[in-house]
Amino acid sequence: QVQLVESGGALVQPGGSLRLSCAASGSNFIAYTMGWYRQAPGKQREVVADITRSGVTDYANFAKGRFIISRDNAKNTVYLQKDSLGPEDTGVYSCNADLLVVLKLSTYWGQGTQVTVSS
Repeated sequence: QVQLVESGGALVQPGGSLRLSCAASGSNFIAYTMGWYRQAPGKQREVVADITRSGVTDYANFAKGRFIISRDNAKNTVYLQKDSLGPEDTGVYSCNADLLVVLKLSTYWGQGTQVTVSS
């Protein structure tokens, strides 16, 4: 069974940094585009950034210049480095990935990790 597991969420002070990780585990799969979403309290989920298997990235406007998405294909892991965090960055961050599992391409989601930016 293939699944995505996030880690790295925490309570951080304004101006601080945080690095999230999301690892795909299982067998017989290939990870294509992987991405990060977030959902702030009382708001809809929104895309943060995504990255193709070859390393092409795309960012939401609010993430440009502050967040960096990267991946390690050997580890089937995607990362999100977040700097200059503010209270508006508080929310549940979830990763998703387009996984080819035994010739079937589907989108998988992780369970999410909580990020709280507060002094």
